[in-house]
Amino acid sequence: MSHIVACCIPDPEPVKTDSMLHPRQVARIAHEINAAYCRALGDDSQPEWDNAPDWQKDSAVNGVKFHLEHPDSTPEDSHKSWLKQKEAEGWKYGKVKNAETKEHPCFVPYDELPAENKAKDYLFKQVVASLREFLPVAPKEEA
Repeated sequence: MSHIVACCIPDPEPVKTDSMLHPRQVARIAHEINAAYCRALGDDSQPEWDNAPDWQKDSAVNGVKFHLEHPDSTPEDSHKSWLKQKEAEGWKYGKVKNAETKEHPCFVPYDELPAENKAKDYLFKQVVASLREFLPVAPKEEA
C-alpha cells in the first residue's frame, strides 16, 4: 500500500490581491453557479447572466453587498434580506416564478423552503466568502 506524504507538497503561493473585483462581478459568478445548480436539478428558469433581466442582476448584486456588510450572516439571514427586498419591490408568493406578476415560489420563510432552495443560499454565501479577499473592503455597520 502506498502512502502520500503531505509534507512534500509545497504550500501554494499567497494570493495576490492587486487586481480587485467589483461586487457586480461576484454577483455574476454567484448567479452563474446558482443557475448551473438549478439546471442540474432540471430547473431551467434561471437564465445565464447575459440574458438575465436587470431586476435579477440587481438582486444578485444586493446579495453580494449584504454578505460583504454582514460577513457572519447565515444563509437564513441572506434569505430574510432577499425577502425584505422583494417585498419592498411588490413581490408575493406564487407557485411559479413570474416577473410580470411579481410572484415567486421562494417568497416564504426560510424554514419553509425546500432543501434544494436552501442550498442556493449556502452556495451564494460561499461564493462571496471565497472571493471576499478580491473585493474592496466592505463598510462596517454602524452601532
